[in-house]
Amino acid sequence: MKMKAVVCTKYGPPDVLQLKEVEKPTPKANEVLIRIYATTVTLYDCWMRSCTAPTGFGLINRIASGLRKPKKSILGTELAGEIEAIGKEVKLFKKGD
Repeated sequence: MKMKAVVCTKYGPPDVLQLKEVEKPTPKANEVLIRIYATTVTLYDCWMRSCTAPTGFGLINRIASGLRKPKKSILGTELAGEIEAIGKEVKLFKKGD
């Protein structure tokens, strides 16, 4: 199955972001898959996209996020949604939460 996602494949201004169809991930044993209804764009997301950070964090940020291009092409850390699937070891949540 496919899903839509805003993808960042290189560092740069907001223009590097692209809306694409990507493969829907399958949750691992201890993960959940969430259908996102709302999300935010935070300062952290801007730092990751542009590969900029406050003074003193530049090298650490670059190592953590990827030297030549972002390690994770789909950014985001805050979201609201509904659990669509769960891994076999997940006990705290269920589909539909």
